[in-house]
Amino acid sequence: MDSVLLRDNPLLVPLNRDKTLYDGFITVQDRDFRLRVLLPAAGGLKGARLHCCWQLKHLLQGYEHVVKQEVCLKSCPECRSIPPPQYYSRLISEMETLGWSRLLFIDTEFRTLRLKAEDSSGRQHVLTVKLKPKHPAEAPECSADLPVPLAMTWTPQSTLDQLHRQFLLILESLSEFWDVLDQIDSNTWILEPEKPSRSDTMRRIAIGTNVSIKVEVDPKHPRMLPECCLLGAEHAVTPLRNKLNANMHLWNLDSGVLHNLRDVLEIEFPSPATHEKSSFSTECGICYSYRLESAVPDQVCNEPRCGQPFHQACLYEWLRALPSSRQSFYMVFGECPYCSKVRGGRSVLDRMCLVCLFKCI
Repeated sequence: MDSVLLRDNPLLVPLNRDKTLYDGFITVQDRDFRLRVLLPAAGGLKGARLHCCWQLKHLLQGYEHVVKQEVCLKSCPECRSIPPPQYYSRLISEMETLGWSRLLFIDTEFRTLRLKAEDSSGRQHVLTVKLKPKHPAEAPECSADLPVPLAMTWTPQSTLDQLHRQFLLILESLSEFWDVLDQIDSNTWILEPEKPSRSDTMRRIAIGTNVSIKVEVDPKHPRMLPECCLLGAEHAVTPLRNKLNANMHLWNLDSGVLHNLRDVLEIEFPSPATHEKSSFSTECGICYSYRLESAVPDQVCNEPRCGQPFHQACLYEWLRALPSSRQSFYMVFGECPYCSKVRGGRSVLDRMCLVCLFKCI
Protein backbone atom coordinates (compact mmCIF):
# COMPACT_ATOMS: atom_id res chain seq x y z
CA MET A 1 0.00 0.00 0.00
CA ASP A 2 2.89 2.37 0.80
CA SER A 3 4.29 1.89 -2.70
CA VAL A 4 0.89 2.78 -4.19
CA LEU A 5 0.70 5.95 -2.12
CA LEU A 6 4.23 6.94 -3.02
CA ARG A 7 3.47 6.44 -6.70
CA ASP A 8 0.15 8.30 -6.70
CA ASN A 9 1.01 11.03 -4.21
CA PRO A 10 4.65 10.95 -3.04
CA LEU A 11 4.23 14.09 -0.90
CA LEU A 12 1.62 12.48 1.40
CA VAL A 13 2.45 9.19 3.12
CA PRO A 14 1.00 7.13 6.02
CA LEU A 15 2.82 7.24 9.36
CA ASN A 16 1.28 4.18 11.00
CA ARG A 17 0.44 0.60 10.11
CA ASP A 18 -3.32 1.18 10.38
CA LYS A 19 -3.17 3.86 7.68
CA THR A 20 -5.05 6.35 9.86
CA LEU A 21 -2.30 8.99 10.16
CA TYR A 22 -0.90 10.76 7.10
CA ASP A 23 1.75 13.43 6.91
CA GLY A 24 3.39 15.29 4.08
CA PHE A 25 2.98 18.26 1.81
CA ILE A 26 0.26 19.58 -0.43
CA THR A 27 0.68 22.12 -3.23
CA VAL A 28 -1.86 24.95 -3.30
CA GLN A 29 -1.50 27.90 -5.66
CA ASP A 30 2.09 26.91 -6.50
CA ARG A 31 3.09 26.83 -2.84
CA ASP A 32 3.95 23.75 -0.70
CA PHE A 33 2.30 23.46 2.72
CA ARG A 34 2.79 20.91 5.50
CA LEU A 35 -0.35 18.84 6.17
CA ARG A 36 -1.29 16.12 8.64
CA VAL A 37 -4.52 14.08 8.33
CA LEU A 38 -5.97 11.95 11.14
CA LEU A 39 -8.64 9.41 10.11
CA PRO A 40 -10.90 7.57 12.60
CA ALA A 41 -9.98 3.93 13.27
CA ALA A 42 -13.52 2.82 12.33
CA GLY A 43 -13.04 4.08 8.79
CA GLY A 44 -15.00 6.67 6.86
CA LEU A 45 -14.69 10.43 7.11
CA LYS A 46 -16.78 11.20 10.20
CA GLY A 47 -14.44 12.52 12.88
CA ALA A 48 -11.47 12.97 10.53
CA ARG A 49 -9.24 15.95 11.31
CA LEU A 50 -6.81 18.14 9.36
CA HIS A 51 -3.77 19.82 10.96
CA CYS A 52 -1.98 22.56 9.06
CA CYS A 53 -0.80 26.18 9.30
CA TRP A 54 -3.23 29.09 9.32
CA GLN A 55 -2.32 30.10 5.75
CA LEU A 56 -3.31 26.69 4.40
CA LYS A 57 -6.50 26.67 6.51
CA HIS A 58 -7.48 29.94 4.88
CA LEU A 59 -6.86 28.56 1.38
CA LEU A 60 -8.67 25.26 2.09
CA GLN A 61 -11.70 26.88 3.66
CA GLY A 62 -14.68 25.01 2.25
CA TYR A 63 -12.55 22.25 0.69
CA GLU A 64 -11.56 20.19 3.74
CA HIS A 65 -13.98 17.37 2.82
CA VAL A 66 -12.29 16.98 -0.58
CA VAL A 67 -8.88 16.41 1.02
CA LYS A 68 -10.34 13.98 3.57
CA GLN A 69 -12.14 11.97 0.90
CA GLU A 70 -9.00 11.74 -1.25
CA VAL A 71 -6.99 10.36 1.65
CA CYS A 72 -9.77 7.95 2.64
CA LEU A 73 -9.81 6.51 -0.87
CA LYS A 74 -6.05 6.03 -0.80
CA SER A 75 -6.24 4.25 2.55
CA CYS A 76 -8.88 1.74 1.35
CA PRO A 77 -7.84 -0.28 -1.72
CA GLU A 78 -11.39 -1.56 -2.14
CA CYS A 79 -12.66 2.03 -2.32
CA ARG A 80 -10.27 3.05 -5.06
CA SER A 81 -12.51 3.55 -8.08
CA ILE A 82 -10.62 6.20 -10.03
CA PRO A 83 -8.76 4.53 -12.91
CA PRO A 84 -5.14 5.47 -13.67
CA PRO A 85 -4.36 8.07 -16.36
CA GLN A 86 -3.63 5.29 -18.84
CA TYR A 87 -7.31 4.31 -18.66
CA TYR A 88 -8.45 7.67 -20.04
CA SER A 89 -5.76 7.93 -22.70
CA ARG A 90 -6.65 4.41 -23.88
CA LEU A 91 -10.36 5.27 -23.92
CA ILE A 92 -9.80 8.42 -25.99
CA SER A 93 -7.60 6.50 -28.42
CA GLU A 94 -10.26 3.80 -28.84
CA MET A 95 -12.98 6.38 -29.43
CA GLU A 96 -10.83 8.09 -32.05
CA THR A 97 -10.61 4.78 -33.91
CA LEU A 98 -14.31 3.98 -33.46
CA GLY A 99 -15.46 7.48 -34.35
CA TRP A 100 -16.96 10.06 -32.00
CA SER A 101 -20.09 10.19 -34.17
CA ARG A 102 -21.04 6.75 -32.83
CA LEU A 103 -21.01 7.95 -29.21
CA LEU A 104 -24.49 8.79 -27.94
CA PHE A 105 -23.66 9.18 -24.26
CA ILE A 106 -20.83 8.91 -21.76
CA ASP A 107 -21.22 9.43 -18.00
CA THR A 108 -19.15 11.80 -15.89
CA GLU A 109 -16.98 8.94 -14.62
CA PHE A 110 -16.14 7.82 -18.18
CA ARG A 111 -17.35 4.32 -17.30
CA THR A 112 -20.69 3.95 -19.09
CA LEU A 113 -20.94 4.52 -22.83
CA ARG A 114 -23.86 4.22 -25.21
CA LEU A 115 -22.83 3.52 -28.79
CA LYS A 116 -25.22 3.75 -31.70
CA ALA A 117 -25.33 1.25 -34.55
CA GLU A 118 -27.40 0.91 -37.69
CA ASP A 119 -28.31 -2.37 -39.36
CA SER A 120 -28.59 -2.92 -43.11
CA SER A 121 -32.28 -1.93 -43.07
CA GLY A 122 -31.57 1.42 -41.43
CA ARG A 123 -32.89 0.48 -37.99
CA GLN A 124 -31.16 2.28 -35.14
CA HIS A 125 -29.79 0.31 -32.18
CA VAL A 126 -27.90 1.18 -29.00
CA LEU A 127 -25.08 -0.79 -27.36
CA THR A 128 -24.50 0.07 -23.71
CA VAL A 129 -20.94 -0.60 -22.55
CA LYS A 130 -19.86 -0.43 -18.89
CA LEU A 131 -16.08 -0.38 -18.67
CA LYS A 132 -14.16 -1.85 -15.73
CA PRO A 133 -11.42 0.11 -13.90
CA LYS A 134 -8.79 -2.23 -15.34
CA HIS A 135 -9.95 -1.78 -18.92
CA PRO A 136 -8.96 -3.38 -21.24
CA ALA A 137 -7.65 -6.21 -19.03
CA GLU A 138 -11.20 -6.82 -17.75
CA ALA A 139 -14.10 -7.50 -20.10
CA PRO A 140 -16.75 -4.75 -20.07
CA GLU A 141 -20.43 -5.38 -19.35
CA CYS A 142 -22.49 -5.02 -22.50
CA SER A 143 -26.25 -4.81 -22.97
CA ALA A 144 -28.64 -4.05 -25.82
CA ASP A 145 -32.32 -4.33 -26.70
CA LEU A 146 -32.17 -7.74 -28.38
CA PRO A 147 -34.45 -10.81 -28.43
CA VAL A 148 -31.47 -13.09 -27.72
CA PRO A 149 -28.67 -13.00 -25.13
CA LEU A 150 -25.87 -10.64 -26.10
CA ALA A 151 -22.74 -12.78 -26.44
CA MET A 152 -19.60 -10.70 -26.95
CA THR A 153 -15.99 -11.89 -27.17
CA TRP A 154 -13.34 -9.88 -25.34
CA THR A 155 -9.59 -10.22 -24.77
CA PRO A 156 -7.10 -7.80 -23.18
CA GLN A 157 -6.18 -6.78 -26.73
CA SER A 158 -9.78 -6.01 -27.76
CA THR A 159 -11.01 -2.49 -28.48
CA LEU A 160 -14.33 -0.66 -28.55
CA ASP A 161 -14.17 -0.62 -32.32
CA GLN A 162 -13.93 -4.43 -32.40
CA LEU A 163 -16.78 -4.64 -29.89
CA HIS A 164 -18.92 -2.40 -32.09
CA ARG A 165 -18.15 -4.58 -35.14
CA GLN A 166 -19.27 -7.68 -33.23
CA PHE A 167 -22.49 -5.90 -32.36
CA LEU A 168 -23.12 -5.09 -36.03
CA LEU A 169 -22.71 -8.77 -36.95
CA ILE A 170 -25.26 -9.73 -34.27
CA LEU A 171 -27.68 -7.13 -35.63
CA GLU A 172 -27.34 -8.56 -39.13
CA SER A 173 -28.07 -12.06 -37.84
CA LEU A 174 -31.37 -10.71 -36.46
CA SER A 175 -32.24 -8.53 -39.44
CA GLU A 176 -34.72 -11.01 -40.93
CA PHE A 177 -36.46 -11.39 -37.57
CA TRP A 178 -37.01 -7.63 -37.33
CA ASP A 179 -38.10 -7.51 -40.99
CA VAL A 180 -40.88 -10.00 -40.16
CA LEU A 181 -42.07 -8.03 -37.13
CA ASP A 182 -41.83 -4.68 -38.90
CA GLN A 183 -44.06 -6.04 -41.65
CA ILE A 184 -46.61 -7.22 -39.08
CA ASP A 185 -46.46 -3.91 -37.19
CA SER A 186 -47.00 -1.76 -40.28
CA ASN A 187 -49.81 -3.83 -41.83
CA THR A 188 -51.93 -4.89 -38.84
CA TRP A 189 -53.33 -3.49 -35.62
CA ILE A 190 -51.15 -4.63 -32.71
CA LEU A 191 -53.01 -4.91 -29.40
CA GLU A 192 -50.01 -6.05 -27.35
CA PRO A 193 -47.38 -4.92 -26.62
CA GLU A 194 -48.50 -1.30 -26.77
CA LYS A 195 -45.03 -0.04 -27.71
CA PRO A 196 -42.99 -2.99 -28.99
CA SER A 197 -39.27 -2.95 -28.37
CA ARG A 198 -36.59 -4.68 -30.42
CA SER A 199 -36.42 -7.45 -27.82
CA ASP A 200 -40.14 -8.32 -28.01
CA THR A 201 -40.88 -11.55 -29.88
CA MET A 202 -44.67 -11.60 -29.29
CA ARG A 203 -47.41 -9.76 -31.14
CA ARG A 204 -51.12 -9.91 -30.42
CA ILE A 205 -52.79 -9.08 -33.73
CA ALA A 206 -56.41 -7.93 -34.02
CA ILE A 207 -58.60 -10.10 -36.26
CA GLY A 208 -62.00 -8.62 -35.44
CA THR A 209 -63.99 -7.19 -32.57
CA ASN A 210 -62.85 -9.08 -29.45
CA VAL A 211 -61.03 -11.66 -31.61
CA SER A 212 -57.24 -11.74 -31.93
CA ILE A 213 -54.28 -14.03 -32.41
CA LYS A 214 -51.12 -14.03 -30.33
CA VAL A 215 -47.99 -15.08 -32.26
CA GLU A 216 -44.52 -15.78 -30.87
CA VAL A 217 -41.84 -15.43 -33.55
CA ASP A 218 -38.59 -17.38 -33.17
CA PRO A 219 -35.65 -14.93 -33.55
CA LYS A 220 -33.42 -17.69 -34.95
CA HIS A 221 -36.03 -19.02 -37.38
CA PRO A 222 -38.35 -16.07 -38.04
CA ARG A 223 -39.99 -17.48 -41.19
CA MET A 224 -41.14 -20.70 -39.55
CA LEU A 225 -44.70 -21.15 -38.30
CA PRO A 226 -44.78 -19.22 -35.01
CA GLU A 227 -46.49 -20.34 -31.84
CA CYS A 228 -50.10 -19.20 -32.18
CA CYS A 229 -52.86 -18.69 -29.62
CA LEU A 230 -56.32 -17.55 -30.73
CA LEU A 231 -58.17 -15.35 -28.25
CA GLY A 232 -61.87 -14.56 -28.18
CA ALA A 233 -65.30 -16.10 -27.80
CA GLU A 234 -65.38 -19.81 -28.57
CA HIS A 235 -67.90 -19.50 -31.39
CA ALA A 236 -65.57 -17.06 -33.15
CA VAL A 237 -62.28 -18.77 -32.34
CA THR A 238 -63.22 -22.39 -33.14
CA PRO A 239 -63.53 -21.94 -36.95
CA LEU A 240 -60.18 -20.13 -37.04
CA ARG A 241 -58.53 -22.81 -34.93
CA ASN A 242 -59.88 -25.50 -37.26
CA LYS A 243 -58.48 -23.68 -40.29
CA LEU A 244 -55.12 -23.25 -38.61
CA ASN A 245 -54.88 -26.97 -37.86
CA ALA A 246 -56.10 -28.00 -41.30
CA ASN A 247 -53.90 -25.61 -43.32
CA MET A 248 -50.59 -25.83 -41.51
CA HIS A 249 -49.16 -27.80 -44.43
CA LEU A 250 -49.62 -24.71 -46.64
CA TRP A 251 -47.01 -22.75 -44.68
CA ASN A 252 -44.39 -21.53 -47.14
CA LEU A 253 -40.96 -20.58 -45.78
CA ASP A 254 -40.31 -18.47 -48.87
CA SER A 255 -43.23 -16.19 -47.99
CA GLY A 256 -43.57 -13.74 -45.12
CA VAL A 257 -45.19 -14.68 -41.83
CA LEU A 258 -48.08 -12.27 -42.30
CA HIS A 259 -48.80 -13.59 -45.81
CA ASN A 260 -48.73 -17.16 -44.50
CA LEU A 261 -51.07 -16.32 -41.61
CA ARG A 262 -53.57 -14.88 -44.09
CA ASP A 263 -53.45 -18.04 -46.21
CA VAL A 264 -53.60 -20.48 -43.32
CA LEU A 265 -56.42 -18.71 -41.47
CA GLU A 266 -58.15 -17.72 -44.73
CA ILE A 267 -58.73 -14.16 -43.53
CA GLU A 268 -57.65 -10.59 -44.19
CA PHE A 269 -56.26 -8.83 -41.15
CA PRO A 270 -57.66 -5.38 -40.37
CA SER A 271 -54.99 -2.78 -41.09
CA PRO A 272 -54.46 0.94 -40.39
CA ALA A 273 -55.48 1.54 -44.01
CA THR A 274 -58.90 -0.09 -43.58
CA HIS A 275 -59.89 0.18 -39.90
CA GLU A 276 -59.60 2.38 -36.84
CA LYS A 277 -57.87 0.89 -33.81
CA SER A 278 -60.75 2.01 -31.60
CA SER A 279 -62.81 -0.75 -33.24
CA PHE A 280 -60.70 -3.30 -31.36
CA SER A 281 -60.03 -1.43 -28.11
CA THR A 282 -63.12 -2.48 -26.16
CA GLU A 283 -63.13 -1.70 -22.46
CA CYS A 284 -63.23 -4.41 -19.80
CA GLY A 285 -66.77 -5.09 -18.62
CA ILE A 286 -65.65 -5.07 -14.97
CA CYS A 287 -63.08 -2.30 -14.47
CA TYR A 288 -64.33 -0.23 -17.46
CA SER A 289 -60.80 0.43 -18.71
CA TYR A 290 -58.94 -0.86 -21.72
CA ARG A 291 -55.49 -1.23 -20.18
CA LEU A 292 -54.97 -2.70 -16.73
CA GLU A 293 -51.29 -1.99 -16.15
CA SER A 294 -49.89 -3.59 -19.32
CA ALA A 295 -52.76 -6.04 -19.93
CA VAL A 296 -55.71 -5.57 -22.29
CA PRO A 297 -59.00 -7.55 -22.22
CA ASP A 298 -58.44 -11.03 -23.64
CA GLN A 299 -61.31 -13.03 -22.12
CA VAL A 300 -64.70 -12.90 -23.88
CA CYS A 301 -68.11 -14.19 -22.89
CA ASN A 302 -69.04 -17.08 -25.19
CA GLU A 303 -72.68 -16.07 -25.37
CA PRO A 304 -73.02 -14.68 -28.95
CA ARG A 305 -75.61 -12.12 -27.82
CA CYS A 306 -73.21 -10.90 -25.10
CA GLY A 307 -69.57 -11.13 -26.23
CA GLN A 308 -68.36 -8.76 -23.52
CA PRO A 309 -64.54 -8.78 -23.04
CA PHE A 310 -62.76 -8.81 -19.67
CA HIS A 311 -59.26 -8.66 -18.29
CA GLN A 312 -58.15 -12.04 -16.98
CA ALA A 313 -57.37 -10.58 -13.55
CA CYS A 314 -60.74 -8.77 -13.35
CA LEU A 315 -62.68 -11.86 -14.39
CA TYR A 316 -60.88 -14.05 -11.91
CA GLU A 317 -61.52 -11.64 -9.02
CA TRP A 318 -65.18 -11.32 -10.04
CA LEU A 319 -65.76 -15.08 -10.15
CA ARG A 320 -63.91 -15.65 -6.90
CA ALA A 321 -66.07 -13.06 -5.12
CA LEU A 322 -69.41 -14.59 -6.23
CA PRO A 323 -71.13 -16.55 -3.41
CA SER A 324 -72.50 -18.97 -6.03
CA SER A 325 -69.17 -19.65 -7.76
CA ARG A 326 -67.61 -23.08 -7.60
CA GLN A 327 -64.24 -24.58 -8.41
CA SER A 328 -63.61 -27.76 -10.38
CA PHE A 329 -60.04 -28.85 -10.86
CA TYR A 330 -58.30 -25.88 -12.53
CA MET A 331 -61.47 -23.90 -13.24
CA VAL A 332 -63.62 -21.43 -11.30
CA PHE A 333 -67.22 -21.19 -12.52
CA GLY A 334 -69.67 -18.35 -12.01
CA GLU A 335 -72.11 -15.98 -13.72
CA CYS A 336 -71.08 -13.52 -16.42
CA PRO A 337 -71.28 -9.96 -15.04
CA TYR A 338 -73.28 -8.89 -18.11
CA CYS A 339 -75.60 -11.65 -19.31
CA SER A 340 -75.68 -13.75 -16.08
CA LYS A 341 -74.84 -16.90 -18.02
CA VAL A 342 -72.66 -19.33 -16.09
CA ARG A 343 -69.07 -19.02 -17.27
CA GLY A 344 -65.72 -20.37 -16.14
CA GLY A 345 -62.57 -18.43 -15.38
CA ARG A 346 -59.04 -19.18 -14.31
CA SER A 347 -58.37 -20.95 -11.07
CA VAL A 348 -56.05 -20.05 -8.23
CA LEU A 349 -54.01 -23.18 -8.83
CA ASP A 350 -52.98 -22.32 -12.38
CA ARG A 351 -53.60 -18.61 -12.51
CA MET A 352 -50.62 -17.58 -14.64
CA CYS A 353 -50.54 -20.51 -17.07
CA LEU A 354 -54.09 -21.03 -18.32
CA VAL A 355 -54.91 -18.53 -21.05
CA CYS A 356 -58.13 -19.37 -22.85
CA LEU A 357 -60.38 -20.75 -20.11
CA PHE A 358 -63.50 -18.63 -20.45
CA LYS A 359 -65.63 -21.66 -21.39
CA CYS A 360 -69.38 -22.32 -21.49
CA ILE A 361 -70.75 -25.17 -19.35
